Amino acid sequence: MNVSKSYLPFVLLSLILVAFKGEAPYEAEIKEWHQKRIESLKKEDGWLNLAGLYWLEEGENTFGGDASNAVVFPKDRSNAFLGKFILKEGKVTLIANKDAQIFEGEQPISEQQIFPSESPRVLKHKSLRWFVIQRGNKYAVRLRDLESPTLKNFKGIDTYPVDQKWKLKAKFVPTAGKKISIVDITGRTYEQESPGQLVFTVQGKEYTLDAVGTKERLHFIFADKTNGDETYGGGRFLDAPGPDADGYTWLDFNKAYNPPCAFSPYATCPTPPKQNRLTASILAGEKTYGDHH
Repeated sequence: MNVSKSYLPFVLLSLILVAFKGEAPYEAEIKEWHQKRIESLKKEDGWLNLAGLYWLEEGENTFGGDASNAVVFPKDRSNAFLGKFILKEGKVTLIANKDAQIFEGEQPISEQQIFPSESPRVLKHKSLRWFVIQRGNKYAVRLRDLESPTLKNFKGIDTYPVDQKWKLKAKFVPTAGKKISIVDITGRTYEQESPGQLVFTVQGKEYTLDAVGTKERLHFIFADKTNGDETYGGGRFLDAPGPDADGYTWLDFNKAYNPPCAFSPYATCPTPPKQNRLTASILAGEKTYGDHH
């Protein structure tokens, strides 16, 4: 059957779409995933607005913008003297000074136990937000600033070109009851349960990664040969769905992403365990942000 010249462009377009079917939708999927990742970093509970991490001493810890405080908030964002944190036997109570203007939601705070609690109790003063975290037997105030220069100056994260060859089929090997030693950047070591490991092949060589998290949502802290050069020196994170009925899943390195420490000195990131340090160069996913090598 002859094709009319007027329909030839449409035929050619159809052939092009058929030729790229499978790649274009995949690339769009990765870019959409990465855009959502960017949006999450910029949210109030994202990592771009971290402005401080203050370790508390047992007893009273005064806080505010004045340098004489035990916990010194940014002076251009805070009243000079806001009150004190009292740490006693694993519990943290906040006592606010009169007219300190500290709120939880819209409720002014005068004296409250803020740690422990079922979920982090986020308090606010002007553009500042903070809550208490625990790392081992130490307690700290994690501070956010909604007017953070890091947030305001954020221009996105460079990534490797999307390449479907980095979406790898992987065999899940269950390791129920196994624990992995994780060291964070502060030097603290803690044990995390591992539901299993994934076995996969890169350039003809077999590798494994030990997971943390749950069998339904596997999480990996890994290093590779690009770290410290093209990617963040402290390794990257990657998530994967749980295995199917045959024990397989997909490990998509195009979705490898930077840990919080790549954006802020105030995060306490885990570092890759030695068994998750790959000797391959994973040329996929997020690259180094700024000068955080």
